[in-house]
Amino acid sequence: MVESERTKHTCLRLEISGADPIFVKGTWYHSRFDISVTDGSSSWICNATEEEVVDRAAQWDQPVSEYLKLAEQYLGFQQPDSVYGFSDALEGCKRLSWTFEKEGTKLEWRWKCKPSHDSKKITEEVVNKTSSFEEMTSEAEKCLSQGEKLCNEKTEFENATYAKFLSLLNTKKAKLRALRDKEDSERAVEEEESTDKAESFESERSDNEQREEEASKKATTTRNKARGRKRAALS
Repeated sequence: MVESERTKHTCLRLEISGADPIFVKGTWYHSRFDISVTDGSSSWICNATEEEVVDRAAQWDQPVSEYLKLAEQYLGFQQPDSVYGFSDALEGCKRLSWTFEKEGTKLEWRWKCKPSHDSKKITEEVVNKTSSFEEMTSEAEKCLSQGEKLCNEKTEFENATYAKFLSLLNTKKAKLRALRDKEDSERAVEEEESTDKAESFESERSDNEQREEEASKKATTTRNKARGRKRAALS
């Protein structure tokens, strides 16, 4: 892979315990990195060569890629659990350090930064880019916050809509159950009335048949009596 394709830039306003903040600009390559540091008046640089990075990574028993990733993580973004330092070294140099934990062990990395040849230029560049980077980060955070807000509002709207739909659905189901129960009740009443009518009809028919049978018996008896009288008269 071409090295330029792996180049990254970071800008950080770094808070130092017990001292004024410093500004750190990092350029991260595939196998090395460059750092520019300023306190607002003076500036220092650290151009870590590929050989130096390989040597440091070997000391910590790490692949170069992992070492660079970790260095970028701590110098590109301030880590709240890390103790940062920017102390004096020989010949006007500065020692930039930061701590981190690995497998329960507290470790400290240090890189020496040499005085730059053009402090004014480096200071302006680092401060301006850091300021722009912070503005960009702030805008990104606002966009992220707004996106999260919109996402939450969408979720709330969808939940409210679903709850309303569910309520309407339950209401409709209840109405359908009530209507079905009413129809069943009316059907039961109709069937009961039909049964009562049928029983009444059967009862009336039975009474009529009984009356007809009695009337027939009377008529028969009357005819028999008449025939008996007639025979008696003829005799």
